[in-house]
Amino acid sequence: MNNPKKPKKEYFGIDKDVLLLTTVSFINDLSSEMIMPILPLFITSLGGSSVVVGLIGGLKDSISSILKVISGYYSDKTGRRKVFVFAGYLTSSIFKLLLSFSTTWFGVLFFSAFERVGKGVRTAPRDAIISDLMAEKRGMGFGIQRAGDTFGAILGSVGVLILFWYLYYDFREIILISASLSFLALVPLYFLKEKKKIKRQNLSLKIGLKNLSTPLKLFILISGIFTLANFSYMFYILKAQTIFTGRLAIGAPIILYILFNIFYGIFALPFGVLSDKIGRKKVIIFGYIIYAITAFGFALFNSLNYFIILFALYGISYAIIEGNQRAYVSDLSSEYIRGTALGTFHTIVGLMALPSSLIAGYLWSIDPSIPFIYGGIVALISSMLFIIFAIKFKLS
Repeated sequence: MNNPKKPKKEYFGIDKDVLLLTTVSFINDLSSEMIMPILPLFITSLGGSSVVVGLIGGLKDSISSILKVISGYYSDKTGRRKVFVFAGYLTSSIFKLLLSFSTTWFGVLFFSAFERVGKGVRTAPRDAIISDLMAEKRGMGFGIQRAGDTFGAILGSVGVLILFWYLYYDFREIILISASLSFLALVPLYFLKEKKKIKRQNLSLKIGLKNLSTPLKLFILISGIFTLANFSYMFYILKAQTIFTGRLAIGAPIILYILFNIFYGIFALPFGVLSDKIGRKKVIIFGYIIYAITAFGFALFNSLNYFIILFALYGISYAIIEGNQRAYVSDLSSEYIRGTALGTFHTIVGLMALPSSLIAGYLWSIDPSIPFIYGGIVALISSMLFIIFAIKFKLS
């Protein structure tokens, strides 16, 4: 007699293991976002120029990008995802710890870049797990994961503000505390059950990439073009810093970064659910346009009142785009190569991040407003391309 299949454990319509992964993201980003708002300030305090900031910002994504497609492919090939997720989070924690001992901007470049190797290893397999578990509600699944990620970021940013402003900790001490917290993110992974939904796949990486559909390849191309507009957040921090002096030149950008994360966290889930109802295409295009408006705003305005509005819009644009792009890639891919598809998407986005931030760094050296004009124009081009090709290929 066959045993009846156990029903999935869900809470508020969300799979238990998705909530575990959300908890991991929450803790990890609480740790990471204690570093993020001070990283550009740490770089410049060690003598790094705007081009160096762009180089580090780009490498943080690009150096790990090739690992995303490889780890996604091997998670498909072996039928195992959890081991890659665990290894990725562990690697990030180790390099965060090493980052706290940096005494030159080159040390920051080396350790922060290799901290992202962990992100490269874990991202595609983790996203594939979420996609498999929330097949009927992927927008919600990725939305809740991004929301947990971002609320961790909010607490992390508040934590760094308290440590810097009230307790007078220096940059290295804050990074060391952050690294110590990041190891706690490994605990919930112990309780994550490895799903046996996918079989070992007898495919090569070349075949896996070849099997990606034309609409999927098209969307990955468009998202890569958009990434050229979406340069490192560090330039937004540095732009805000330009209107402050003294300790406020560090404290105020951190507060604005907290505002960015608050709006990111609040709107990630609603826009994920909205995309489930009206379609990803409309929501993503809207996100590209909001990002373009935000970039133009940073180019045109230079006061605290405007920065408050613009950092809020910056957070909303990320809430719209980040999770829904991943969900759309999942929609356009089949289950047996979903890890490869997500890895390819993350790889292209990661590779484009380096030239994007290097261009922004060079343009900043000419005038701090020019990178944002450039970003706004490329974002509008991306949205128009998406509309044109969506009509041609009848993408939904």
